[in-house]
Amino acid sequence: MPIVEVSPGMSIAYETFGDPADPPVLLVSGFGAQMIAWHEDFCHALAGRGRHVIRYDNRDCGLSTKFDDHPVDTGRLIAAVNAGDVPAALAMVPYMLQDMADDGLGLLTALGIERAHVVGSSMGGVLAQLMAIARPGRVLTLTSMMSTTGEPEYGRSSPEARAVISGPKPTDRAGYVAAAERDLIWASRRYGDPAALRELAAESYDRAYCPAGVGRQLGAMVLGGSRASALRELRVPTLVIHGLDDTLIDPSGGERTAALVPGAELLLVPDMGHDRPRELWPVLNDAIEAHTGRA
Repeated sequence: MPIVEVSPGMSIAYETFGDPADPPVLLVSGFGAQMIAWHEDFCHALAGRGRHVIRYDNRDCGLSTKFDDHPVDTGRLIAAVNAGDVPAALAMVPYMLQDMADDGLGLLTALGIERAHVVGSSMGGVLAQLMAIARPGRVLTLTSMMSTTGEPEYGRSSPEARAVISGPKPTDRAGYVAAAERDLIWASRRYGDPAALRELAAESYDRAYCPAGVGRQLGAMVLGGSRASALRELRVPTLVIHGLDDTLIDPSGGERTAALVPGAELLLVPDMGHDRPRELWPVLNDAIEAHTGRA
């Protein structure tokens, strides 16, 4: 697995698919998700449509750099945020979402890629938005998938989904794999696949189990703030994709994103939750191929 330094002390693990001469598409993973959440077969299918596909591990996840010398007490962090003590909360976290977005741009630089199509899912959609906001000249097109704007009134989780994502996970392998089925609460109701969830959990656990990194990523998200004003000024061609079954980030998050970005296209996908079921890959890859073929 190639690993490159994207900034001093920051190394990113990545993998590529397809012909480097084809237009580059950077796939950005979500909260706590390793790059393998973008299934290898999905990447090959997109590469087969004439795209040079790049997936990578965010910092504090997978095989990329960990910040283990900066433990985050998530309980204290959330309490500080709820109390409005933002300075105290900021002092607890080692990095912000923009730093994570800069990692993706740094990876492109390390690979000699000046401009790329950027596709981000969930928290990865936030990072993709931040890449386009901060460095629009480097983002050919933006695809924000199952994400939102940072405004608390949009994209809210259902109580049941919130309970699952905020609840503790078993630390032993067998328990961790079995608990993956809880994610069905936000999966596609028609195509939700407990076996696929268990398979990804097992592969993720064996590849790089790092629960402390999840807490640090959570800190960055909690302090992320609203991107509404910046999205109104964005002039990067934008596609917003959201599943109508999504209970982790309500479809209003995608609808609001598309409403804010001038000229954005909105694709609401029936039978898709906060996941990418294999049965819907053709729909997603059709949309990404068409969108990335416009620039």
